Amino acid sequence: MSDLPTSWLQIGFDEAVELISDRGFRIKQKDYLPAGKLPVVDQGEGLIGGYTNDLDAKVDSPAPVIVFGDHTRRFKFVKFPFSVGADGVKLFVPTALWDPVFVYLQLGTIDLENRGYGRHYQHLRKEFLALPPVNEQTRIVEKLEELLSDLDAGVAELKVAQKKLGQYRQSLLKSAVEGALTADWREVQRKHTTPRETGAQLLQRILTERRARWEAKQLAKFAEQGKTPPKDWQKKYPEPVQPDTSDLPELPEGWVWSSIGQCFHVAVGATPSRKESSYWGGSIPWVSSGEVRFSRITSTKEMISDEGLRNSSTQINPVGSVLLGMIGEGKTRGQVAILDIEAANNQNCAAIWVSEMGLPAEYVYYWLWSQYEQTRRGSSGNNQPALNKSIVEQIPFPLAPVAEMMEVVRIVGNTLDSVLEQETAIEHSLKQSAAQRQNILRAAFAGQLVPQDPNDEPASVLLQRIRTERAAQVAVKKPYRSKRKEIS
Repeated sequence: MSDLPTSWLQIGFDEAVELISDRGFRIKQKDYLPAGKLPVVDQGEGLIGGYTNDLDAKVDSPAPVIVFGDHTRRFKFVKFPFSVGADGVKLFVPTALWDPVFVYLQLGTIDLENRGYGRHYQHLRKEFLALPPVNEQTRIVEKLEELLSDLDAGVAELKVAQKKLGQYRQSLLKSAVEGALTADWREVQRKHTTPRETGAQLLQRILTERRARWEAKQLAKFAEQGKTPPKDWQKKYPEPVQPDTSDLPELPEGWVWSSIGQCFHVAVGATPSRKESSYWGGSIPWVSSGEVRFSRITSTKEMISDEGLRNSSTQINPVGSVLLGMIGEGKTRGQVAILDIEAANNQNCAAIWVSEMGLPAEYVYYWLWSQYEQTRRGSSGNNQPALNKSIVEQIPFPLAPVAEMMEVVRIVGNTLDSVLEQETAIEHSLKQSAAQRQNILRAAFAGQLVPQDPNDEPASVLLQRIRTERAAQVAVKKPYRSKRKEIS
C-alpha cells in the first residue's frame, strides 16, 4: 500500500475495528430452529445458519457487526439483531474512522489462506488497512455497490444455470438406469431383431459363472495343498445377497433387479504401512478415496511397491473396475470413478470388478452416480457416516440386457459430454467474474476507483481527532478514592 493517495493512511487492524463481547452466550447448532424470533449467525456459507427464540441470547452491541469465522476465515456483515453460533466466530465493530461497508469489504480482500496464518483471528492483528477520507469512503462504497451489484447479478445467473445443469444430469441418469431413456430403442429392437438374452437370463448366467469360478479356485487350493476336496465342500459357497425389491420401482420388460454383490466381486483395499519406506514409491498405482470423484482414473498421486502390496490386504484391481468412496462426511462418500488402469486402492473405497463379468463399466458407474444421495443415506456409523463391503454388496442394481446397457452408455456418454462442455464454460465465466471482482476491489482500496477530492478532510486529520477524543475520555474517568477514613 506504499502508493496510496496522499490523503490516505495505513492503520493497523486493532485501530480499525474493536473486538466486542457476545455476552458469553452462544447457540449450539443442535439447538438451531428452522424459524424463530432471532436469527443465528455462524460460520456457514449463508448469512443466517438458523434461528432461536431465546431473546436473552441476542448480541448486545451496536449495528453493524462484522462476524469472522476462525475456521472458515469468512467475514459476514450483520445489520440486524442476531445471536451467534457456538462454532468459533469473533465479533467486531468498525471504529468511528470508517464507513462500515468500506471496512467490511476491505477486510474480505485479506488473503489469509496464503499468508501462512493459523486458523485464529489473532493473525488479523498483523494486518494493515487503507484508510481514505470519510467522504471518499462513501463515494467508493457507492461506486462498488453499482459495479458489484451488476457483477453479482451475472454470477447469480451463472449459478442458476449451473444448478439446472446438475439437475438435468441427475434426471438424465435416472431415466437412463430405469429404462425410460431407451424405451424407443427397445421397441425398435422388439420389432426388428430376434429375441436376445434378457436381464433375468443374464443374471442367471452371471451367478452360474461366479459360482463356477469360485469352485475352480477352491479346487486349485486343494490341489496346491495336496488335499482331497472334503464332502459337500460346494455347500460352503457364499451365496450373494439378493436385493430387497419391496420399495424399488418397476423395471421395463426384459430388465431385472439384482444387487451389486450378486453381479460383481467387491474388494476393499488397504494402506501399506507408511513407516516402511520400502512399501512406497514403487510401480503399482494406488488410489486414495480422495481421487474417487465422478471421473475416470488414468493415473494416481501415489505408487506402492510389490513389497507394499504383499504386506497389506490391498489388491490390484482390473481395468474397468468401478471404485466407490465409502468414508467421509463431505462429498467423498458415495462418489464413484472408473479405473482405466490396473491399480490398488485404500480401505476407504470399494472396488467393484465390473469388467470381470464383461459388462460395461460405464453403466454401473452411471447407476451409482444416479444413486449418490441414496447411497450416502444408506451408510452406517454414528461418528463418521460410512459404507462397508456388506452395504455395498447389498446396493440394488437394475440389470438390463447387455445390448441395452451399451445403448444407455452411448446415449448418456454423448449427452454428458455436452453437459460437461457447458459446465466448463460456466466455471470459466465464474472464475473470470471472481477475478474481475478482485480487480475492482483492489482498485477501490488502492485509491484508483474514484477521483480524490482536495476538499475532503485527510485521513490523518480524522485519525488524530479520534485519538484526541479517546485520550480525553480516558482522562475524565473518575479517580480512585481511598476508602480509608482520615485520622484526625
